[in-house]
Amino acid sequence: MSEKVLIIGGVAAGPKAGCRIKRLNPDMEVTMVDQDNLISYGGCGIPYYVSGDVSDESELRSTSFHMLRDEFFFEFAKGIKTLTSTRALSIDRKNKKVEVQNVNTGEKQELAYDKLLLATGSQPFVLPIPGVDLDGVFTISDLHKAIEIKDRVAKGKVGKVVVIGGGAIGIEMAEAFADLWGLETSIVEFMPQILPRIVNWSMATILTKHLRDSGVDIYLGEGAVEILGEDGKVTGVKTSKRTLEADLVVMAAGVRPRTQIAKDAGLHVSHMGAIVVNERMQTNDPSIFAAGDCVEIKHCVTGKRFFAPLGSLANKEGRVAGDNICGIPSIFEGGVGSFIMKGFDMCIGATGISLDVAKAEGFDADVSLTSPADRAHFFPTQAIACFELVFDKRTRKVLGFQGVGPNNDSISARIDAAAALLMQGATVEDFSNMEMAYAPPYSSAIDSINAAAYVAENICDGRLRKIDIDEFYAWIEKPETHPDWVVLDVRHPKQTEPFVEKFGADFWLTMPYEQLRERWAELPTEKMMVIFCNAGSRSYEMQRILDHNGRTNNIVMAGGFNVVKRIGGDWLPAVFGGDE
Repeated sequence: MSEKVLIIGGVAAGPKAGCRIKRLNPDMEVTMVDQDNLISYGGCGIPYYVSGDVSDESELRSTSFHMLRDEFFFEFAKGIKTLTSTRALSIDRKNKKVEVQNVNTGEKQELAYDKLLLATGSQPFVLPIPGVDLDGVFTISDLHKAIEIKDRVAKGKVGKVVVIGGGAIGIEMAEAFADLWGLETSIVEFMPQILPRIVNWSMATILTKHLRDSGVDIYLGEGAVEILGEDGKVTGVKTSKRTLEADLVVMAAGVRPRTQIAKDAGLHVSHMGAIVVNERMQTNDPSIFAAGDCVEIKHCVTGKRFFAPLGSLANKEGRVAGDNICGIPSIFEGGVGSFIMKGFDMCIGATGISLDVAKAEGFDADVSLTSPADRAHFFPTQAIACFELVFDKRTRKVLGFQGVGPNNDSISARIDAAAALLMQGATVEDFSNMEMAYAPPYSSAIDSINAAAYVAENICDGRLRKIDIDEFYAWIEKPETHPDWVVLDVRHPKQTEPFVEKFGADFWLTMPYEQLRERWAELPTEKMMVIFCNAGSRSYEMQRILDHNGRTNNIVMAGGFNVVKRIGGDWLPAVFGGDE
């Protein structure tokens, strides 16, 4: 008699596991149930469907060879019996049965299993504020919501949009509204930066400026306290500081694992609300497995468990679960939380943990900030990309790596390489010695990932003393906090001139890079000099020269003007020099 496998959930991990099982053991009887009538779709593609980059929702549900992944496809192409519009109500672990109900007819039935896989996914967090049930308020929870949003926009029913939440989905949705449709779009984020706890302040602030320059209003440090309406329809969003008009509101305040059925069955669920599984995606019941957005996994940097609702990980977990259901002892080692996204023509990505998270986890954490060209500096298409490498100064272990730059392969290639190293517990030296493919159209001879590690090495070994970009901004906007500090700008005089005119020659000192070896004795001894160049490399070299001559009253401005230009600020001169 063939073994029965029942899968609850038909979006990512569930279909992946089911297809893997049928390939490994075609005799197994696999049944998949899902409460929706649309299954196996690319949820991460929803913002691009709304934006028009993906023209039809069916493309999100189609294979690479253009077959629609529906009940017919799974039953006849994959051999998986599929029950859509069917909600799983409860699990009888003793008798190995699941009670399900057809959501259209109300009819109930029991489905027997030998092995059960829970792939119930996640659900959007709905803010506990008035007005969330108004017409025109949406969460991005499924494809139906995306279809309705796009239909309203396409019919001209929407002129102003407010997105609550500055995470990846919120930013992608805001771009979709503002870019293709030209809607007046705002993002409201409770935290003081977008992508909080995912990327560092500098990376987030560069993207924030780019989004604002592209027409998206962003309000940071403001929580939505009420969604306003009239005659049952949304009219605006009230924050702690202002009221924004809106014809449509998208709540993108994060997601939570959907695990109630697991809790009710007595399966172990963590304090985060996620199902606890071992490396084989097995729950505390040896006959029940779980995978996807409903589980917690090991973080390979911190060693702790974390919730990582990513489609890429869900598919990997589903495959491992399928293997073990078939008796193949596969292991899912965990993840490092890698992510990447676009914001108009800018790209931002990260892997591992941010500086804030690293410090909260108790690491002796620091960061190297670099701003190199993404190609050989002489190649015509080169552009500046900014990177930050987070590391532990005591152990020299790399904790995270992130970057922001042009929307091409320059960020993704480095994030992917860093992710592979982080999974192995790499050190700063491992990043320094990592071999990357080189040709001028693709990278510099000293790759960006190596350069970031070189800076980290210098910091660990005490050769480089720096001021971080957020500290620099805090000081430059309020110089009275450190009245004995001055800037030492070693760039070309044409680049320094606007700054000297704005701040005065006593505050913004200038000495060209090539003259410092001969003229260093002219510099003040009673002031702390913040050495400033375009990318930080010349500043570091000048610090070494000054230190060698006993002038240690200096710190390097990390990242240099290339980063400052992308962050912006009211203190900048109206006209200034370009990138290095």
